[in-house]
Amino acid sequence: MPNTYPAAVLFDMDGTLIDSEHHWLSSEQELAASWGAKWTSDDGEALIGVSLYQSTKLIKEKLGIDLTPGEISEILTDAVIEKLDVEIVWRPGVLELMADLKANGVKTALVTMSMRRMALRVAAQLPVGEFDVVVAGDDVTNGKPHPEPYLLAAKQLGVDIKDCIALEDSVTGLTSAEASGAIAIGIPNIVQLPEQEGRLIWSTLQGVTAETLAGLHKEKRAQTD
Repeated sequence: MPNTYPAAVLFDMDGTLIDSEHHWLSSEQELAASWGAKWTSDDGEALIGVSLYQSTKLIKEKLGIDLTPGEISEILTDAVIEKLDVEIVWRPGVLELMADLKANGVKTALVTMSMRRMALRVAAQLPVGEFDVVVAGDDVTNGKPHPEPYLLAAKQLGVDIKDCIALEDSVTGLTSAEASGAIAIGIPNIVQLPEQEGRLIWSTLQGVTAETLAGLHKEKRAQTD
């Protein structure tokens, strides 16, 4: 494998690998309605990229419902899995990119704040091979925006995080990836990603190949060598 390739490519799940944020929102609204409460689109968007544990604490506080964050996590995860079992919609370009990375021997990881049982369920449906590593919200002490999820993925892959490329769709996730030392790329989906000096934001992964990422990795490595 040419040494210009990144050591690994790390994918966020909800909103980056799959279109699922609308499933989370509808599941949150269903939960709220079952308690006679209301949950808005703005409420849901505020949680995009936030760890499930932190999200469920905020949901409990907002709705004032008599459930623990753990119980809310299980209810929402069950509801979203049920929706994903009907159909998984892969984000544009991700399957082609995954296949190309596999063909070129580049390691991959799924780094998500959803529960592990959901992450494994989604990963098992990939038609282009498996992730080498899956890191989920219940695998870490500190969720995104803390860098721990990405650092753990690199450790489990046996690679240097600085030689990894991370793909994210949320401010929280992008902050986590950037803080870890990975080469982070933001691909906006539902929420806009604020531009700032040195931040990479791409409109889509369509047309992105292993060679595209190799070129970026080579460029970034030259800047730090």
